[in-house]
This record gives sequence, C-alpha cells and structure tokens, in this order.
Amino acid sequence: MFAHIFFYFFAAILVASAVMVVTSRNPVHSVLFLILCFFNAAGLFLIAGAEFLAFILLIVYVGAVAVLFLFVVMMLDIDFSELRAGVQRYAPIGAVIGAVLFLELVLVLGGWKIAPAASGLLLTPMAPGVSNTQAIGRVLYTQYAFLFETASLVLMVAMIGAIVLTHRDRRRSKTQNIAQQNARTPANTLAMIDVAIGAGVTAADIRRPDVVGLPPPGEVVLLPDEKTQEPVLVPNTPGEH
Repeated sequence: MFAHIFFYFFAAILVASAVMVVTSRNPVHSVLFLILCFFNAAGLFLIAGAEFLAFILLIVYVGAVAVLFLFVVMMLDIDFSELRAGVQRYAPIGAVIGAVLFLELVLVLGGWKIAPAASGLLLTPMAPGVSNTQAIGRVLYTQYAFLFETASLVLMVAMIGAIVLTHRDRRRSKTQNIAQQNARTPANTLAMIDVAIGAGVTAADIRRPDVVGLPPPGEVVLLPDEKTQEPVLVPNTPGEH
C-alpha cells in the first residue's frame, strides 16, 4: 500500500514539474523544475528496486548536467523578446507538427496492450550473487549493445552540431599565425643596444611600433597627468617592433 501511495505521489509531482519545464517563461525556473523532475524520477527508480539508476540520476544529471544548464542559462545574454518575435510567423508550422505528433501518440496508445506475462516478470527473482549494477550491465552491453552505441552516436552528433552552431569567427579576436611565428629570425625580433651607464631611457632609443598619430621625434609635449613638460620617447629611426 505504501509503495503504491509513494508511486502516485512521485509520479504526480514528476508530471507537474515536467509541464512546468515546458511552460515556464523564465529559463532559470525551467532548469529548477527539471531538477525537481530528476529527483522524483529517482524516487520512482528506488520504488522499482533500481537503486543504481536512482543514484546515477542524482549524481550525473542533477549534480552535473542540470547544474551546467543552470549556469549556462544564467550566464548567457539572451534577448527573449527577440526570440518571441517570430513565434506568430512560425505558429502554423508548429501547430501542424504538434498535430502530427499527437496523432502518432494516439495511434501508439490505441494499439498498446499489456502482455499477459508482464505481471509475472515483476516477481522474477534475481540470479544469486548478481547485484543490481551487474544485472543492468549485462543487459545493456549484451542485448541492447547496438542501441547503446546508437544513442552514443546521436549524442556525439548533437554535441558537434551545438559547437558548429555556436562557433563564431570574431574578427576582433587575436589569433595565432603559426607560419609567421615559425618564420621569425633573431635578426627580426632582437636588437642589441649598448646603453651607457646613467644615460637613461631617452638615450637608449626605445623602439616602439609605428602608430599613426605619434608626434615627430624630438618634439616636446605635455603629458595628461603631468604638470611639467617632458620629452616623448619616440625613436629617431622607427623600428619594426
């Protein structure tokens, strides 16, 4: 009796939180409701006797995936008003796709039947000396090995697609030119200067990049933070670096 009560309790909260994941306007709230879904699903796994799946669901999905979703959603600068701008334009297409999916679900549920021996499977004892984790591993990597590998490929394709869609070539970002770096020689990058003792940096002919707008060599300017005029460190012969 208690198992049935807790089953319906967890199932009701699971369905309600799943609906809130889809209908919430705030994406942070959607992620929090998703975490609630995972907790209730873990409770259902415990009732079914699959404690390994329950703890994996809490450790992997709640502890890593859902928290990652939460931080990503909170850190992204998403303009939700811009996202909702095209909802009305694509509403007819979405309605047609939703109707097709609903029709498929009706056909599946209409032809679904409970096997006569399904109730007896719940009473099948586990082989002696085999833990829950071993039993899941044997079934997953023997009978369902092909489906397991197919799911891995689907996840990999989704990961590659997400990387390709979010990758942007920013023109302002600094990138390396490996060929130019390998072609450098000491003559192009080093300059040996013999500075006399006490000469200071002005006499050392400090080399600086060629920048548009620099005053000519030897000109005296007033620095922004100084009350006295000091000479600008501009080389008489502009260097290459």
